[in-house]
Amino acid sequence: METKPADAVVWVPAPQEHFTGNVWFGALVGTDVDSGLQIVGVRFAARARTHWHSHPQGQILYVISGSALVGTRSGEVARIEPGGSVYALPGEQHWHGAAGDSDMVHLSLTRGEPTVWLGEPVPGDTYPAPAADSPSV
Repeated sequence: METKPADAVVWVPAPQEHFTGNVWFGALVGTDVDSGLQIVGVRFAARARTHWHSHPQGQILYVISGSALVGTRSGEVARIEPGGSVYALPGEQHWHGAAGDSDMVHLSLTRGEPTVWLGEPVPGDTYPAPAADSPSV
């Protein structure tokens, strides 16, 4: 068994060419490199977000703290609260980040081929603030 206390997780800045705002990655115990499973903690400052991207084998996001926003090309935007999760289908173009009212931390679970970055940021003036009736998970 291998354990790692919370204060031993090393958080490094995410590459700015794929993110808007302050975002950090934290490598966690339990990542199974041999099977290609990647589990990463990701911290987003309020309103920080990914650029448009997809994952060849899909992606699971599990929100630990704060409120996440996740959007798709179809225009769907969901607000995900702590304990909630979302599954982006294989190849589905999407973005995710922190809502405007709080920082957010989620786990990202992917496997297989690397993320496909589309080179398109989600502009700040159009970054959504979902209405009260937006779906929450």
